[in-house]
Amino acid sequence: MAKDTATAAKSGEHADKQALAEERTDWAEDRTILANERTFAGWMRTGMGAIAIAVGLRAIFGQTAMGYAPARIAATFFCLVAIYIFWAARQKACATVGRLRAHQARPLPTRSVTIISTALSVGAAGTAGLLWLV
Repeated sequence: MAKDTATAAKSGEHADKQALAEERTDWAEDRTILANERTFAGWMRTGMGAIAIAVGLRAIFGQTAMGYAPARIAATFFCLVAIYIFWAARQKACATVGRLRAHQARPLPTRSVTIISTALSVGAAGTAGLLWLV
């Protein structure tokens, strides 16, 4: 009888440890979801920084004796880099959300990630176009 009680106590202890381990794993997945959103936002800022470099290059070198072509080409390159950054960030963010299960944290929907990436890509393309027109 004492042996059965000891076995039951060990079994209960094991179940408690298992429940704690699962809870810690759930928290880790929620933290990863939140970190994924911060990383996505960081890449969006990096892309917008590339657009700012494009505008700055055009503003600084656009009026030089070299003419407009070198500044426009460099500015267009940075706009293309920005578009690549936006879509690479979208792809990584959506892949990460697809691998994880949310518990308490609510991940940014992949549709929203796509809308944000599309809007910023259109903005970068528009900026590149304006840099050639102005």
